[in-house]
Amino acid sequence: MPIIKSAIERAKTNVKANERNSAQLSSMRTAVKKFEKAVTNHDDNAADLYKAASSAVDRAASKGLIKTNKASRDKSRMAARLAKANA
Repeated sequence: MPIIKSAIERAKTNVKANERNSAQLSSMRTAVKKFEKAVTNHDDNAADLYKAASSAVDRAASKGLIKTNKASRDKSRMAARLAKANA
């Protein structure tokens, strides 16, 4: 346990940030999984789920939770899967 006041405050801040980051990363992964499941099952709402997943990936990248190249790669793969499913 930290003894210095600023270290105590920083520890509390780190816990809050960790919870927030974990929640946002989890919601992004959930959105991507929903899209993947919809494409696999040939659901009609795959395009809407793609839009939501793409937005979640962009949001995570802007917050610094994932790197920009990973966001681009994930979105590209999802777009390719959607195009293949619609073809």
